[in-house]
Amino acid sequence: MNPEPTVALARFVTAADARGLPARVRHEAKRALLNWLGCAIGAARHETVEHAIAAFAPFAGPPQATVLGRRERFDILHVALLNGTASHTFDFDDTHLKTIIHPTGPVASALLALAEHAPVGGGDFIHAFVLGTEVECRIGNAVYPSHYDVGWHITGTAGVFGAAAAAGRLLGLSERQLVWALGIAATQASGLREMFGSMCKPLHVGLAARNGLAAALLARQDFTSSAEAIEGRRGFANVLATERDFSRITEGLGETWELDANSYKPFACGVVVHPAIDGCLQLRAEHRLAPPAIEAIELRVHPLVLELTGKKAPRTGLEGKFSVYHSCAVAIADGAAGQPQYSDARVADPVVVALRERVVAEVDPTLSEDAAHVRIRLKEGRALDCRVAHALGSHERPMSDRDLEAKFRNLTAAALDASAIDAIVAGCWSLETSGDSGALARLTVPRRDTEEET
Repeated sequence: MNPEPTVALARFVTAADARGLPARVRHEAKRALLNWLGCAIGAARHETVEHAIAAFAPFAGPPQATVLGRRERFDILHVALLNGTASHTFDFDDTHLKTIIHPTGPVASALLALAEHAPVGGGDFIHAFVLGTEVECRIGNAVYPSHYDVGWHITGTAGVFGAAAAAGRLLGLSERQLVWALGIAATQASGLREMFGSMCKPLHVGLAARNGLAAALLARQDFTSSAEAIEGRRGFANVLATERDFSRITEGLGETWELDANSYKPFACGVVVHPAIDGCLQLRAEHRLAPPAIEAIELRVHPLVLELTGKKAPRTGLEGKFSVYHSCAVAIADGAAGQPQYSDARVADPVVVALRERVVAEVDPTLSEDAAHVRIRLKEGRALDCRVAHALGSHERPMSDRDLEAKFRNLTAAALDASAIDAIVAGCWSLETSGDSGALARLTVPRRDTEEET
């Protein structure tokens, strides 16, 4: 008889042999970590992170781990929270396309903090990371889309399981302790989609990292929980989802890997907007478009686009990330949709606002999530069309290793000098050979003169 999902996952994590991990999955883990580090370092001075540090620093414990891209060091629980929050602040982190989970933030933020406190080799770090992402994404598979549809932010709710599993692996928990860790994670799973567009959205990732790490630490001390935390009558899946399929947790466990479904964002906003941005950028480049020439931008998009990013008149940069209207306007105005296009100033720019008001969008249920149709009507009378079957960054059009390196360098250029950036990139690609994976965090500390200039 096969074990129930909670026990099955705990057994999988504690018994997994790193030698069975395919090379492609190990490489994907390094891609995910490089992308995550860039997002976290790039946002290290964002007001979201500044406010969080101001709130928590007076209560933080001993300096056990590094806040990425900064000089502060706090206890590992606070560092996991702060790095997780920073990594999702730009909404530029990776996406598990089957569930819209951003898998690396919760898991890596917990793991790297722990690895600084209790040094561990890079090979073990990568293995724990892969196991953690596998756990969170399989749990996400079991409850998506109903869990998401009722309003839960699935990165926060599923991410806490991944952080607990990964940290539990590094801590050497027994199977019974790992069951408890997953239960302790389950009872802390939260995050509401109502918070999208505010500082609470990235906080969900930070809380998932901290709470998952805390779950593993508690379980190590034999702090108990339910053995059916996921599948029990009043467990995670039955309480937080209207439909669930537990076979998606256990089927092929240890044989297939969810990191194979991971993707990386070329644009700094919700992934569902990317096809529309892609279409606008293609038309802009092909026809050398400028805002004054445009009568209207007409979009046909997947239903999730307007559900998640339907803010017609965003007021802040964070809200702009959840506006397909703003995203298409800046794509035409700037020829880009990176982090600079989602600043408060850009959201309020009169040229962008005027163009945003000429963007209209309608739902087309026949389109896939990574497809869109863009029609731009010019004042001279012509209509220009672009059909995006698969957006840049999707599995069909993935970002290459070189693309990810360029993204990392762009995100970190204002925070770190060139030698530090080179060292982090090299450290990610060679992580398996490192005897101290926590050293990667310390490479992100800016020189004092560089920090004072930012």
